[in-house]
Amino acid sequence: MAASSSSTLFLSPSITRPQLSPTQISFQGLRPLTRSAAPSTKLSFTAPTTKRSSGVVRAELSPPLVISLSTGLSLFLGRFVFFNFQRENVAKQGLPEQNGVTHFEAGDTRAKEYVSLLKSNDPVGFNIVDVLAWGSIGHIVAYYILATSSNGYDPKFFD
Repeated sequence: MAASSSSTLFLSPSITRPQLSPTQISFQGLRPLTRSAAPSTKLSFTAPTTKRSSGVVRAELSPPLVISLSTGLSLFLGRFVFFNFQRENVAKQGLPEQNGVTHFEAGDTRAKEYVSLLKSNDPVGFNIVDVLAWGSIGHIVAYYILATSSNGYDPKFFD
């Protein structure tokens, strides 16, 4: 039995099998294995003659390195550069109010701040909320760098 067809999109095998009795065939998984010394299955593929490029775009930068450096830089800037600016703006804004009184003073007992979440052993008070916020900013910047470097974006395009 020989079956062959060729297509430009798919590889189609042309298989020739000798007639075997059921005692000569054993199975390993779903593949039949032959025990005979006769030539086993011949398998030939017909491939298109034109060579095509794979078309895969690869980043020139190492993604783990870019993500680590960007996140580390973001945490450093958040802790040592922007920390005082952020805390001053939060203090300036104050707690949310209704009719000139804070929610907690107005009787909402669930509006009290959960202070144990905001405690840290850091000398200036950089806590878990700050780490999560600045770390996510670092990840966003890293993915932006990786996405724009791998799609051919050129920042000097308008110069």
